[in-house]
Amino acid sequence: MLTLTENAQTAIKSITDQAEIPDAGGVRIAMTDSGTELQMTIADEPETGDEVIEAGGARVFVPEETSTMLESQELDASQGPEGAGFSLRQQA
Repeated sequence: MLTLTENAQTAIKSITDQAEIPDAGGVRIAMTDSGTELQMTIADEPETGDEVIEAGGARVFVPEETSTMLESQELDASQGPEGAGFSLRQQA
């Protein structure tokens, strides 16, 4: 299962708070239509079949077809000039 670092949890909570989405909302990580890249979007709620990952008040939704690819990954975040940037790395 995808895990979230404390930095990722903080960044996701900040993004969802600023977007003023419902408490059931979070961010969704899914493959793009081309199937070659991942994209992160703000979502009011999970879609049917999404895996819901909750950690430290942050919620991440991952579709079933993407969750297998991310099962041994850790989502991290860092602040840059353009705001929060996210990266994935293999779990230790």
